[in-house]
Amino acid sequence: MKLASLLILLSFFSCYESTRHCSDYKTGEYYSEITIDGKLFKSKFKRTEALQIETYNNKTDSSQIRWINDCEVVFKTIKPKNMAEQKDIHLKILTTTDSSYTYEYSYVGETKKQKGVAYKVRR
Repeated sequence: MKLASLLILLSFFSCYESTRHCSDYKTGEYYSEITIDGKLFKSKFKRTEALQIETYNNKTDSSQIRWINDCEVVFKTIKPKNMAEQKDIHLKILTTTDSSYTYEYSYVGETKKQKGVAYKVRR
């Protein structure tokens, strides 16, 4: 009897899917944190309907934005300075809260993905 109750309880949790409010993050000002190989990287960015302007290490880059759906977007660097910047970046929002979202991203067509968190700047 205990086993049956436990299985029923576990089945409720396995079907649980968190609600994502991705459209809340299509525009605004944010800061992002990404950990790669144990090292924390931070950047700031502002996103409008058509552009994202990001500052990292006192360098500013601008990208055109193309939303695939409410939770997935592709960034294309406007003035790429090298071969890496010529590659488009695909970002997918995985989870959202009232003030942040967790995402994964990669170059379009590549399987290696990185994860990060973006926090909405309150003003």
